[in-house]
Amino acid sequence: MSHYVSNQRLSESNKSFVNQLSIVSIPNSVQQALADKRWKAAMDEEMKSLQKNETWELVDHPAGKKPVGCRWIYNVKYQADGTIERFKARLVAKGYTQTYGIDYTDTFASVAKINTVRVLLSLAANLDWYYNNSM
Repeated sequence: MSHYVSNQRLSESNKSFVNQLSIVSIPNSVQQALADKRWKAAMDEEMKSLQKNETWELVDHPAGKKPVGCRWIYNVKYQADGTIERFKARLVAKGYTQTYGIDYTDTFASVAKINTVRVLLSLAANLDWYYNNSM
């Protein structure tokens, strides 16, 4: 990387971050990830989390239906000073292969982050918005 970019004007923490980028490679396949113990540990952590949260249940495969595939997404999380915080692996479904009404009838309801809820409540209080919490 040093052949293409100069980091002379960067702060020390940013230099550290840029140097980490050239050291860590993100795998392009499961085989590459399994060859590195850090990525394998991240994958194991994701699988344990999915099982703990009961993300899915095993059922018999319906006749004439294709199962939804999945793939691994890899990412490196960095701390503010540029050092590596952790290796993160996510197992995601290839939901784009499904058709509503044919392959599924229910949709997943996303969950609001607590910061979003706080902002909305703060806006409601400061702007005298009407709020009704009876559901």
